[in-house]
Order: sequence, then structure tokens, then C-alpha cells
Amino acid sequence: MLNKYARAFFTRVLTPFAAFLIRRGVSPDTVTLIGTAGVVAGALVFYPVGEFFWGTVVITLFVFSDLVDGNMARQLGRSSRWGAFLDSTLDRVADGAIFGGFILWYAGGGDDLVLCAVSIFCLASGQVVSYTKARGESIGLPVAVNGLVERAERLVISLVAAGLAGLHAFGVPGIQYLLPVALWIVAVGSLVTLIQRVVTVRRESAEAEAAQDGQDTQDHGDEQRNASHGSEAAT
Repeated sequence: MLNKYARAFFTRVLTPFAAFLIRRGVSPDTVTLIGTAGVVAGALVFYPVGEFFWGTVVITLFVFSDLVDGNMARQLGRSSRWGAFLDSTLDRVADGAIFGGFILWYAGGGDDLVLCAVSIFCLASGQVVSYTKARGESIGLPVAVNGLVERAERLVISLVAAGLAGLHAFGVPGIQYLLPVALWIVAVGSLVTLIQRVVTVRRESAEAEAAQDGQDTQDHGDEQRNASHGSEAAT
């Protein structure tokens, strides 16, 4: 839902800013690199010390680079395999930094090994969810399923909860519990999404192999009929 509706909305909103950067001679790759660096810095500087509000503010300012760089590439007509590869790779780096920040907090000042383990699972499962789709597509399958919790959902749920939880430092009572709840939601949602994609790849793989076997059988039958016709003609 977020990919379908929110991405389209923010793409329209950010189009003038993307055009401004183009006029200033900024390249899409530069925006991608700066955006990732900002997200990593915000996550690993603020989150490990429990500064969730300000960390989320910094991350949010830079996370929209993921939309801006693609918008710039489309306006320039320069979408490329390299740009797509760089963007996808650095997305994994940014995700790792965000959940790595949570891990460091709960392993340190947050002092909660259960939530530390949940954060580790969110990090690992998010990477594997992305890998399953990429790997399935690399072997020629469409992987025609998005799943319950994709990257956009993981980021929005985690960052909104972290930002609101950070308001506890400003005296808002009880709100710090939003982040643990969000991490559990992301963990369960990521697991469901992983299962959905694995099941889809298994089904599509079986269908592709069945179709190939049927094609091979048909080709073999055609060869036999052609050989039979050739023998009759020779007789």
C-alpha cells in the first residue's frame, strides 16, 4: 500500500526539488550517497544513546533521497542498471544502520536482551526478504507477490514508533513502549512476508519446470513425427 500510494504522492511533491538539484548540476548517484550517509549517521549516532526523537528527525530528512534520486534519473532520462544497483545496495546499508542502532541501544543503555534479539531478527529478516525476491528474479521467476511488510512498511513503522518513543525524553509518559511494540510488529510481519515469498517462489518454480517438461515432451513428439514422415517419404 505504501509503495502504491505514498510513494506516488511523495514523488509528485519532491519533483520540483529534484528538478532544482538537476539545475544545480547534482547527479542522482550523489544524492543516493549523501542520503545513505545521512541515514547511517543519524541511526548510529543518536539511536545507540537513546536519542530516538532527534535521530528519527535526522534520518527522515535524508531517507527521502531514495525518492529524489530516482525522480532525478527519470527527469534526466538516464535510468541505468548501475543506478538501480547502487540504490538497492545502499538501501540495505541504510536499513542495517537503523536496526543496528536499535540493537546497540538494547544491548547497552536500553538493557533488554529480548528486544535486542528482536531487533537482530528484524535486521536479518529484512535483508533476507529482499534477497528472496532478487534471487527469485535472477533465476527467471516473476516472484509475483509483495508480501505483508515490505521495506517501506518496515521503515515507516520503525521510524514513526522510534520518533514518538523519543518524546518520552520531553515528558510524555508511557510513549516509550511504542518502539518495542513496533519492533515486534515488524518482526512478525517480516516473517510472514518471508514465508509468502518463499512459497511463491516454490510455486512459480514448480510451474516453470512443469511448463518446461511439457515443452520438452512436445518437442520430442514433434521430432518423432518429423522423423516418421521423413521415413515414409523416403519409402
